[in-house]
Amino acid sequence: MWLPGLPWALALLVTAASSGPSAEPPDPASIFADLSPAELRAVRTFLMERPELGLSPSQGGPLAKNSLFLVELLPPKKRWALRFLEHGGARPRREARAVIFFGAQAEPNVTELAVGPLPRPSSYRHLPFRAGRAVPFWARPMTRREYELLHQALVAALAPLEPLLREATGFGFQNCSGRCLTFSDVAPRGLGPGERRSWLVIQRFVEGFFLHPAGLEVLLDHRDPDPRRWAVRQLWYDGRYFGSVRELAESHARGALPLARLPEPPTRQLFSSYEPRGRFPGGTAAEPPGARLCEPQGRRYRLRGNRLEYGGWSLAFRLRSSAGLQLFDVRFGGERVAYELSVQEAVAFYGGHSPAAMQTKYMDAGWAMGASSYELAPGVDCPESAAFLDAHHLLDADGPVRFRRALCVFELPTGVPLRRHFDSDFQGGFHFYAGLEGRALVLRTTSTVYNYDYIWDFLLYPNGVLESKVHATGYIHATFYTPEGRRYGSRVHSHLLGNIHTHLVHYKVDLDVAGSGNSFETMDIRFENISNPWSAGAR
Repeated sequence: MWLPGLPWALALLVTAASSGPSAEPPDPASIFADLSPAELRAVRTFLMERPELGLSPSQGGPLAKNSLFLVELLPPKKRWALRFLEHGGARPRREARAVIFFGAQAEPNVTELAVGPLPRPSSYRHLPFRAGRAVPFWARPMTRREYELLHQALVAALAPLEPLLREATGFGFQNCSGRCLTFSDVAPRGLGPGERRSWLVIQRFVEGFFLHPAGLEVLLDHRDPDPRRWAVRQLWYDGRYFGSVRELAESHARGALPLARLPEPPTRQLFSSYEPRGRFPGGTAAEPPGARLCEPQGRRYRLRGNRLEYGGWSLAFRLRSSAGLQLFDVRFGGERVAYELSVQEAVAFYGGHSPAAMQTKYMDAGWAMGASSYELAPGVDCPESAAFLDAHHLLDADGPVRFRRALCVFELPTGVPLRRHFDSDFQGGFHFYAGLEGRALVLRTTSTVYNYDYIWDFLLYPNGVLESKVHATGYIHATFYTPEGRRYGSRVHSHLLGNIHTHLVHYKVDLDVAGSGNSFETMDIRFENISNPWSAGAR
C-alpha cells in the first residue's frame, strides 16, 4: 500500500495512561505468547478505524477492496528479548503483525504493518519487503471470498459441459443436490510474474473427494479483481487438450469424444472413506481394546501459560497462524541451548502427465499451516490423558476464531530404554544390570492443508536430546489415470494415479549452545592409508 502525503512512520492516537492495582508480574515467556482474543480484536478495531487505510470487512463484497487478512504476534527482535531475559532490561514492546490486502487503489498490493503497543494499540509502521518493494496484489494468498467467486465462475463457465459430465460421472454442477462435483486448485498460479491462473481438478464430491477426479482439468484465469472478466483459457479431458469449453462440448455433442465413464460409487465402504473395514484378528469374538497411556501419579510436566517445563527442560511456545509451531528460549538444566526452533514451511513438488499434476508445487505456508490446526481427538490424535490447549487465529475473518484443542502435551513411554547394560560375568551369571526407562514429553499440533494432514511434534528427552518430527497422513494428492501417466506415478485405483512427489520440510534452528556467539561447521571423514606401527609391511 502507498499512502500519498502521509508518512509511514506514524499514525498515532493519543491514549490516556491508566494505573491499575499491582499484580504478579507476567512470566518472561509471555513475550513470545500468541495474541489473546482481546488483543486480536483490539488490533482489528484500531486498524478498521484508521480512515487513511479505508478497510472493509473481510467477508463478502468485491475483491477490489482494502481488507485485513491476517493478525498475529510480531515476536520481539532477539537482541531486545535477550536484554530482557538475561540482563533485566526493559520488557520488549508487544506488537502485532498485520497483513493487509490493498485492492481498492491504483496500484493494488499486499502490505505488512507492525501494530502496537499492545494491549492498547495506538500506532503502526510499515514492515518493508525486499528493499522497500511492495508485494503485488496478484501474489496474495487465496481468501474464502475468492474461492466463492471462483466456484461461481467455474459453474457458469462449465454449464455447456453439463451433459458430458452427467453422462461420464453421474454427477454435475447444476441442480446437483447430493450428486455434485467440486474442485481442487493447485499452485503456483501461473508460469511467471503477473499471472494468476489456476488449474482446477474437477472431482466428484464424495467422502475422500481428493481420490475421485472426473478426468477434467480447467485452467481459469482470475487475475483481474473483477470476476466478470475471469475466463477459462484451456481444458484437459482424459489426456486431450481443448482450447475452449465450446470446443470440448461440441466434440462431445458430435460423438467424437471418447468418454471416461466412472463407475457408480457404492453407498457403503467407498474405498476413499474412513469407514472401518475388516477386523483385528485377535482370536476372540469381541475385539479387545488396545493399549492405553496412563499417568498413575499425575502429570510430571508443568504448563504455565505458554511456558512448558519437564525434567530439566524449560521453553516458551506459540502456534503461529501463518506457519505453525514455534519454540523460544529453550533451556536444559537452566542453560539456554536454543533461542528459537520453529516450523517454517512444508513444500511438495509433483510430477505428472496432466497439467494440474505437472504444475503442482505446493508451498503450504501459503495456506496458513498454523491456522489449519483443527481439533485434536483424545485417544486418537493424542492420548486421552494429554493436556489440550485452544488457539485463537484472526485469518481471513472479521474477528478472532477459536480453534478448540489445537495443541496437546503428553508424556510418552518410548518403548526403548534410554540406556541399559547387562554386565555378564561370562560364566552364566552377571555382575549387574542397569537401565533407565525411555520417556519423552511431546508437544503436538496438526496442519490439515487440503488433502494432507501434517502431525508436528517436538519431543523432549530427559538426557538433553530434543527431537523435531513430522508425520504426513491424510489423502494423497492424486490425478486422473491415463496410460501416459504411468511414467509419473502408480495406478492406485481404476481411474486414479498416485503421482510421484517429494516433500521438503523446513525448520528454523537458532542454537545458543554456550552463548549466542557460537558458530556452526560440518566435518567429513576421509580414509588415511598409513603403515601399521606394530606389524612391519602391513598398512
